[in-house]
Amino acid sequence: MYTIGHSTRSASELIDVLRAASVTRVVDIRSIPRSRTNPQFGIEVLPETLAGAGLDYVHLPALGGLRTNVEIAEEGTNAGWVRRSFRNYADYARTPSFRDGLHALLHMASGQTCAIMCAEAVWWRCHRRIVTDHVLAHGMAVVHLFTRTKSAPALLTPFAVVDAQAGVSYPVPERGLPVCR
Repeated sequence: MYTIGHSTRSASELIDVLRAASVTRVVDIRSIPRSRTNPQFGIEVLPETLAGAGLDYVHLPALGGLRTNVEIAEEGTNAGWVRRSFRNYADYARTPSFRDGLHALLHMASGQTCAIMCAEAVWWRCHRRIVTDHVLAHGMAVVHLFTRTKSAPALLTPFAVVDAQAGVSYPVPERGLPVCR
C-alpha cells in the first residue's frame, strides 16, 4: 500500500507519481473531498480524471481526518501526542467506525495496489501517519510517495504501541520524546 498527499500538484503530476508506483486505486481519506485552491482534486472532478488514466477512485470518509468531537480514549492511551489534532484522531481510531473503514481499506488493498490520499504533502503532518500505523499493525507494508522517483518505506511511529487486542495506542514515551508529535 502507498500513501500520497495531493498538495498543490497538477492532476497529471499526481497521476504520474501513482503510475510510477503501479497504483491502481486511489482511496481518498479526506473528510471533505474538496479543495478551493486545488479544484482538480475535488470529488466532482477527480474520480473522472483518475478513471481517464485507468485508476479507480474510492472516497472512504470513515478514515477521514479533522476529528474534533471524539469520545476520549481511556486517559493516557494516546497522551503521547502533543498535538490535539493527532490525539483526537488517535482516539477516533479506537472506534468501530474507524475499524470498519480500516477493514474496508485492507480488503481493497488485498486485491489492488492502493494509495491512500489526503491533501497534506508530507505524511508526518497528516492523519495518514496514524492510518499507516494501523495498516502496519495488520502486517501490510506501506510506502510514502513523494515524487516519481522519491519514496520512503513507512515505519511505525516511534512511540506507538501495538496490542493484538486493543490495536495501536500512543502513550507518553518512557524515555525521550520524539521530534514530531
